[in-house]
Amino acid sequence: MRRIWLCADDYGISAGVNRGIRDLITRGRLNATSVMVVGGAIGRDEVEALKTAAAGSARCAIGLHVTLTAPFRPLTMHFRPVHDGLFLPFQKLLGAGLARRLDSEIIRTEVMVQLKAFGELFSQPPDFVDGHQHVQLFPGVRNGFLDAVKEVVPGAWVRQSGRQGSLAKRLREPKALFLDLLSAQFRRRAARVALAVNPGFAGAYDFSKAPDFAPLMAQFLDGMPEGGVVMCHPGFVDEALIALDPFTTQREREHAYLASEQFGGLLAANKVTLS
Repeated sequence: MRRIWLCADDYGISAGVNRGIRDLITRGRLNATSVMVVGGAIGRDEVEALKTAAAGSARCAIGLHVTLTAPFRPLTMHFRPVHDGLFLPFQKLLGAGLARRLDSEIIRTEVMVQLKAFGELFSQPPDFVDGHQHVQLFPGVRNGFLDAVKEVVPGAWVRQSGRQGSLAKRLREPKALFLDLLSAQFRRRAARVALAVNPGFAGAYDFSKAPDFAPLMAQFLDGMPEGGVVMCHPGFVDEALIALDPFTTQREREHAYLASEQFGGLLAANKVTLS
């Protein structure tokens, strides 16, 4: 049996998403989730509810979902660049990174403050650290991100988003191919500062087309190595989620599939375990 991490991103973005993630952890259908400490639904009650759900699981990792994009606000007063007090949108942050207009020290400070906030909420460091919308991989972000993790939680692993498999297969998915390229540089930098990374990754897809999640999950598990990460975004839609994120009803489709007997059968057929 191959043990992998099935990680639900975005805990803390809304109460509906939180509830969906906790439900799947309780069912044994998730064994990791990453938490947005800048989210609007990450108060003490939501944290305690997650800790309770995770405590009842055979092994559920809880990580920090570093968030540096709109519509969320930085925790540090002097974070730049911002727009109307918010982080830049995803595309503009990526553009600023590619143009080398991001200050690595400012990024490092924000990540350190988010790590500190996680520690205060959970009374423990995160098991791993990743990034909302893969920001940890961006040029101009990755060095500050990795330096902060190395300083604050050197025992945590960090998530890279590079896939394994043939080049022909990877070329068919431009979005995932771009993550492969960014991840190669991220892995090299993580190795230089002696931070562990996951050996494989899957889970990226075009959610705007609302595809059937079952065949996607079968693709994600195919060839996933021991210790690899499959990213997912289950949850229930509520008004807070609609106001913050375009990824809405597809989260409910993911939740329904992950809770199903069909998914349990897929894990068994692929000799994959989450426990």
